[in-house]
Amino acid sequence: MATYPQLQQSPAPYPAAQRLPQLRYVGPNWYASVMGTAIVASAGATLPVHVPGLRGACTVVWALATVMLATILTVRIGHWTAHRDQARTHLLDPTVAPFYGCLSMALLAVGGSTMVVGQDVIGHQAALALDVVLYTAGTVIGLAAAVAIPYLMVVRHRVEPGTASPVWLLPVVAPMVSAALGPLLVPELPAGQWREAMLLACYAMFGLSLLATLVMLPLIFARLVHQGPLPLALTPTLFLVLGPLGQSTTAVNQLADVAPGAIGAPYASGFEAFAVLYGVPVMGFALMWLALAAALVVRAVRNGMTFSMTWWGFTFPVGTCVTGAAGLARHTGLTAYTWLAVALYVLLVTAWAVAGFRTLRGVLSGALLAAPQAPAPVTARTT
Repeated sequence: MATYPQLQQSPAPYPAAQRLPQLRYVGPNWYASVMGTAIVASAGATLPVHVPGLRGACTVVWALATVMLATILTVRIGHWTAHRDQARTHLLDPTVAPFYGCLSMALLAVGGSTMVVGQDVIGHQAALALDVVLYTAGTVIGLAAAVAIPYLMVVRHRVEPGTASPVWLLPVVAPMVSAALGPLLVPELPAGQWREAMLLACYAMFGLSLLATLVMLPLIFARLVHQGPLPLALTPTLFLVLGPLGQSTTAVNQLADVAPGAIGAPYASGFEAFAVLYGVPVMGFALMWLALAAALVVRAVRNGMTFSMTWWGFTFPVGTCVTGAAGLARHTGLTAYTWLAVALYVLLVTAWAVAGFRTLRGVLSGALLAAPQAPAPVTARTT
């Protein structure tokens, strides 16, 4: 997210801030660029069609995502070191704190793409070792954020009625990413108890994230209906709703793929049936929300919406729908899901290219490193 109204009221920076002033306003939202880049690599490699050269391109994008993760982790350490006051302000700001869920998802996304395409470069064992480290760290951070951020919202943040935001989904969707990427590690574990425990732990995180999402979605839609469209700069965050929808569909399909080698036959076949019974209607709702969010984005563009880091919301959530549609194509055999996955991937790559180019230009010009401005006011609902 690029617009934090409360940040300009933070205390004077510590003396160290004079050495690294360009890091003062680099918040946890920057991890979204890593997520959006990594999903381009992993989603492209799992498309149910063969495109010459695509895997090689995905490998390059994976390498870029890995470099971006290392860079942003370093920058964020510098932020906490030199601007501890601003970092605390982020945690106490209800518009910024949810973005700490992006740290978890960035680690998980890079780890997952390493297993999918990165092993072509560094080998299976190195890819497995890196994924184990990133998956473990991402899952622990994600589970902590799923509890800590709602806790802060209850006891420390002051949230006005009718101000629910799609950003609230970020910390609670992180365990769903763990549930979707955990199946990559299930076959690597010893047969028996270890595999079954990993499989069921992924289903537990699936349930945790899904139920939390079902609690928040009505609040978000009610806010839109009663308060009108989001401020222009925040309109792209509507795409964040696609994240838990596409990621949960991906999770049930990925888990169904590895269930036969991890759990008994009656449950394994039940998980495969559940992948279709759950995934088909949820993907239908995701497409409806995609159309609604796209219409509101078009409206925002017509009313003057300009680029901000919220545009990265167009990437990772759409990518989860790509992997969800690809999973349904595998389990149903329907060509319609194959072409849906391809169409969504084209949308993903387009959004990633635009967001990446505009971000690079904003970093080089210094515009994205400057103090954030307050969001533009919401325009009349009748326009």
